[in-house]
Amino acid sequence: MEKKTKIDLLAIQMSSEIAKLDSNIKKARMLLEESLEKRQVDFVILPEVWTVGWDCESFPKCAESIEEAKSIKMLQEIAKKYSVNIIGGSFIERKQNNVLFNTTPVINRQGELICTYEKNHLFSYYGCAEGDYITKGNNPILVEIEGVRIGLSICYDIRFPEIYRSYRKANADILVNVAAWGADKRIPWDVMTKSRAVENQTYFVALTQTGELKKGANLGHSMVIDYKGDVLSEIDKIEGGFYATIDLEEMYEFRKKCKILEDIKKSYEVLVK
Repeated sequence: MEKKTKIDLLAIQMSSEIAKLDSNIKKARMLLEESLEKRQVDFVILPEVWTVGWDCESFPKCAESIEEAKSIKMLQEIAKKYSVNIIGGSFIERKQNNVLFNTTPVINRQGELICTYEKNHLFSYYGCAEGDYITKGNNPILVEIEGVRIGLSICYDIRFPEIYRSYRKANADILVNVAAWGADKRIPWDVMTKSRAVENQTYFVALTQTGELKKGANLGHSMVIDYKGDVLSEIDKIEGGFYATIDLEEMYEFRKKCKILEDIKKSYEVLVK
């Protein structure tokens, strides 16, 4: 298939009920169908742990094997019905020996699961204990769909710019961070998402959950950011879909004029004096 250079995106911001897998799947289906009936798009993105909500203690009882996951089956049905590629946020994946991962599934227009990404950095601060329940993933995943290269990341990964620089060096076109980001950390969210876009000259989809938690709340304020740091599309605290059209040719022309990767030194050894 010829590489797409203009891409229509749909991102779904939602509030998940804690540990209510079936209810969350039903809500996600409703939001997806409601948005996809309005407008045809190339890619859909969902937020982190939309299946269970951000509650680490609930992760084990809501975990699904990838072969039997009801959440993935629903996304596959949506992908085929609307002929759309889906970056499926994340779900709690149960592997052999009851090992759990925070996993992003990627599904193509034919409803095929083409790859998964396991969260590389686990958030275990401020009363959260993700690392007590979830196993850390080993590698960044750059998935190529219809010639478009997309770098995958989940929430706390955003604090590690190394992963995004690696994606850029591997010729990423779009960077995606799916999250369940706390409402009390608005400034880091705004600063880091835009910084990752600017420093890598890459479109950035920053998608988080909204709504209340057992303690505190999710931020909302999801965005699609261009390669210069401008916000193309955003949504505040409401649930629903929002759209953006991105132009890869425009981004490539900008990169030709400002070749920042060529200015990276081979070594940044620090001299202490």
